[in-house]
Amino acid sequence: MNKIVLIVLACMIFSCGSKKAVTKKKDPRKTNTERVVIQKETPKSPEINTNEKESGVNVPKTTISSTEDYIATFSAIAQEEMRLYGIPASITIAQGILESSSGKGRLSVEANNHFGIKCHDWTGDRIYHDDDASQECFRKYVDAKYSYRDHSLFLTTRPRYSKLFDLKKNDYEAWAKELKAAGYATDRKYPDKLISLIERYELHKLDEAVIGYKYEKPVASNRTGATTYTVVKGDTLYSISRKYNMTVKELQDMNGLSDNAISIGQELVVKPSSKNF
Repeated sequence: MNKIVLIVLACMIFSCGSKKAVTKKKDPRKTNTERVVIQKETPKSPEINTNEKESGVNVPKTTISSTEDYIATFSAIAQEEMRLYGIPASITIAQGILESSSGKGRLSVEANNHFGIKCHDWTGDRIYHDDDASQECFRKYVDAKYSYRDHSLFLTTRPRYSKLFDLKKNDYEAWAKELKAAGYATDRKYPDKLISLIERYELHKLDEAVIGYKYEKPVASNRTGATTYTVVKGDTLYSISRKYNMTVKELQDMNGLSDNAISIGQELVVKPSSKNF
């Protein structure tokens, strides 16, 4: 009888020990769950570009969908560069429009490079892009305003552009022609394209706001018995020659043209005509 009692007691003790063991197994699970909840992700530090230059005007964070948007976005920066470095704002904006496709070109979108300036002696970030040759090196900027500043420095520090600064700040036609002569662009129509943009969008008003007086376009020195005609949208050399009773060849010779290309706003020397139009 005593043996039976002892066996029953032993079973009860063993049973209680098993329950305690099972209870202890829950603690590690609880610890693991708490560790997952408490764990936090360490935020990444922002990258800092040590090559940034100071600029007093910031670029508004707007979407550029047209040339008008581009002008509204960058005109204040171009005017500041004119005050500081003497480069006509009209020329700077016109170059930006032309070189960056109004801010929609690859170099401007991916590298904030609005003037197609290549690496040369550049030690900062860079991007490779097909231009005159395959995969040429171009400068990359952290912000578009530094592209505008670098454009100013590029022109003011290179001797081949020194003649630009002998010109009047409001004579955008002379600036456009001298840029081409100094080798800024290889396109022989580069001056006409800049002048056309400036006159189409009245960018010369940006210069007027800086220098404080209105731009007066120089009067062409016409040949004896000749007058001038301003090219408008839809004009061709043929239509102009018919209007003034001339041949296309005469019109080309009088204006030093080697082909039929003309641009809106371009002044052409023509013969006076007695026709009524």
